[in-house]
Amino acid sequence: MQELLTIGAFARAAQLSPKALRLYDELGLLRPAAVDGESGYRFYDPAQLEQARLIAWLRRVGMPLARIRRVCALPAPAAAEEVAAYWEQVLAETAARGRLATFLVDYLSGRGSAVEDAATMLGIRYAARSELGLVRTSNEDTAYAGARLLAVADGVLGPGGDRASTAAVDALKPLETLTVPAEDLLGALADAVADADRAIQDIAASTPSGEAVTTLTALLWSGSRLALVHIGDTRAYLVRDGELFQITQDHTYVQSLVDEGRLTAEEAASHPQRSLLVRALTGTGGARPDLSLHEAVAGDRYLLCSDGLSAVVPAGSLREVLNGPGGPEQVLDGLVAQAYAAGAPDNIACVVADVVRLETPAIRDGVPGC
Repeated sequence: MQELLTIGAFARAAQLSPKALRLYDELGLLRPAAVDGESGYRFYDPAQLEQARLIAWLRRVGMPLARIRRVCALPAPAAAEEVAAYWEQVLAETAARGRLATFLVDYLSGRGSAVEDAATMLGIRYAARSELGLVRTSNEDTAYAGARLLAVADGVLGPGGDRASTAAVDALKPLETLTVPAEDLLGALADAVADADRAIQDIAASTPSGEAVTTLTALLWSGSRLALVHIGDTRAYLVRDGELFQITQDHTYVQSLVDEGRLTAEEAASHPQRSLLVRALTGTGGARPDLSLHEAVAGDRYLLCSDGLSAVVPAGSLREVLNGPGGPEQVLDGLVAQAYAAGAPDNIACVVADVVRLETPAIRDGVPGC
């Protein structure tokens, strides 16, 4: 048996400080092999050096201690996957901050402006609906539309799914009554999504499985600029000049296969695991939503929907209904009818919003109704 090392000797060998080792002991990350009963002095086995170095490396890449504890409890292959997932999250968050930084540089350099001219102020006419599918006995989908906020969330079937989707949308609703300048839209949405994730954590704690999961896709308006937040497989579409554009990308296993060139879009549509999510709001603090800014144009029409619509109604049919006559309520009637005609195997949540030019500068926030 190898001789135990004092905390000082072990710290030097592991390139850690004694203070860090004491912290890791308190947190249960790295317990000493022995503790002197009288002095309380810690001793370590040289075999613990590998774990100590792993902890140090993970700290250097910025991993939180709570997540390091999870990594250290896993076998090596699973730990490697966890580290890879963490780094993917870091890159995604860095990219989102980079987009926001670029916007701020443009704004502060005079290349962009947060001040909207009264003549260019836009609002929306909107409608929202959530319908039970033909083979479902519960509805976990939530749809919401207001003068400044549009949102759809699809809770995963099971205990807590309906409450999770409602909580995700409710966390965003306070943004409707806040004065959020255009340059702050992304930050405001990101903060609200973090609030949503914390609310879902509380819901998960009250379910038998300890889990509550939902997707979320939402648009927040300010003047002619709108911010999009998206995580999961709910979708946002834009109709402009008669053309239909999907402006979100599904966070699903099959979409990752399409991105890698291993599946075609047609093959993905019928894949047995097409609903398997790789990103969603789970209440674990690891939410990585996509955030982006868009410019609205009078005449645009937006659709937010759950996969209860997009998975059963082809893009061509969506385009036809969205380009049809009538306002948002009439268009919703047509979309829901298409889903039911296709068998409606899942619940259907939809929001339709038309971008309109405001008639007077006094109306700042939107045009309710349709």
